[in-house]
Amino acid sequence: MKEKFYCVNCGYQSQKWLGRCPQCKSWDSFKILKEEKKTQILEEDSELTKLSKVKIDKDLKITTDYEELDRVLGGGFVLGSSVLIGGWPGIGKSTLALQIASRLTHKGKKVLYISGEESLKQIKLRAQRLKELNLEFYILSTQNLKKALESIKEIKPDLVIVDSIQVFFLEELDSAPGSIVQVRECAFLLIKTCKTHNICLLLIGHVTKEGLIAGPKILEHMVDVVLYFEGESNTDFRILRAQKNRFGATNEIAVFEMTGSGLREVKNPSEYFLSYYQKPISGVCVGCVLEGTRPIFVEFQALVCKSSFGQVRRRSEGFDYNRFSLLTAVIEKKAGLFLANQDIFVNVAGGLKIEDPCADLALVSSIFSSFKEKAIPLDWCFMGEISLTGDLRRVNRLNLRLREAKKLGFKRVFLPEVNERDFRKDIFSEVVFISNIKELFSILEEEV
Repeated sequence: MKEKFYCVNCGYQSQKWLGRCPQCKSWDSFKILKEEKKTQILEEDSELTKLSKVKIDKDLKITTDYEELDRVLGGGFVLGSSVLIGGWPGIGKSTLALQIASRLTHKGKKVLYISGEESLKQIKLRAQRLKELNLEFYILSTQNLKKALESIKEIKPDLVIVDSIQVFFLEELDSAPGSIVQVRECAFLLIKTCKTHNICLLLIGHVTKEGLIAGPKILEHMVDVVLYFEGESNTDFRILRAQKNRFGATNEIAVFEMTGSGLREVKNPSEYFLSYYQKPISGVCVGCVLEGTRPIFVEFQALVCKSSFGQVRRRSEGFDYNRFSLLTAVIEKKAGLFLANQDIFVNVAGGLKIEDPCADLALVSSIFSSFKEKAIPLDWCFMGEISLTGDLRRVNRLNLRLREAKKLGFKRVFLPEVNERDFRKDIFSEVVFISNIKELFSILEEEV
């Protein structure tokens, strides 16, 4: 057999052994990959036809009745689709899978739960800890993919849950379970079988120490939806984020709370991310970020204090550090705040990681508030992206954000001047338009 080499961390292949992987930069990670004979395709491919001739069933999607999960999936599980969920051990992936199986069984759907990591008794013990769980779905404990495929063909369920894809193996392949070849071929046959029989497939995957789904990167390209389950070890809240979605928006999130009886969906995440202090505190202000199609209001916290050492310290939690450093330089250069001898620590409450650039205005407002020891009212909200010149750039989907601000009881919103033509008074009345951060700081200096 012809030999190749592959990286055990990322799956990169090479004709010769390399000391360092050129893709993931890891050292001494190359092993021999034997070229395996391709497994046979189970079913014939579809016939050639025109797109206009393809008929779509009305019941194309299966809803789980979890509003948060259905929205992230793009309206529910699409028949024949494959969904991959990854996350740290103990984050709640298997718990969520059991609850999904229970919900769909309640609705009269046929569900098959295949576990390669737990025995049938272990699954039953775990399921009994979850209250109001319908246990009438099928379960199978095996790591042999051939047996799993036979069960799928025999039962023909509406949903198949595989926990987890990295432990399954094909006897025809010479590689060990979890290897690049085994994961790729097992996933391929599962996806092919479920697409052929119009069955929804939910794969649960392990993650590497970097937080990425273990196995070859092609695994994420093969499936239709990739979801990451995120959460901090010191909190009960979990965030399910869509990294890839062929049927809906990416970066859409669903928030769950881990309780003694399982995962409970949080239908208004803004209430969780906002602390609602009894009175305003310096260094704290509220901003609005867009996660997928949903506006979420989060609390930005900043602590600015004079450095006691020769070198200042800067730290950012939940906000990109490079972006934070850039904004600090803009504040000094364009607004005249001398921060060169100040330690600055910023944090996004609730453990959310912010990617929306419209959070810039809220962050610099919290830094100003802490530096000047001026408490900004908690019913004020800040939205806007800041350029290197200190000017404010346009906020996208403004009216959607303003509707949510009104619903949550905010009294005043600070916006870029370029958004004035998009603004509708019937949605929100008290708005302050500003053109740059120097103008913002002048208003806060006078009114706070």
